[in-house]
Amino acid sequence: MSERAAAQHCPYCADTNLWPLEEGWECRSCLRAFSVKYLGLVRSNASPASSGDEQ
Repeated sequence: MSERAAAQHCPYCADTNLWPLEEGWECRSCLRAFSVKYLGLVRSNASPASSGDEQ
């Protein structure tokens, strides 16, 4: 399994003309480079954070 997160489209121009770089992706349509980082899973049963307004 690859450690690199797969990019589906450019976050700037939404084109799919992407090429891998050593640390990220290059969009050859808008000539920008970016990276995608997987942060992890979010628990679906997590309650919203308390705002501190409860009394």
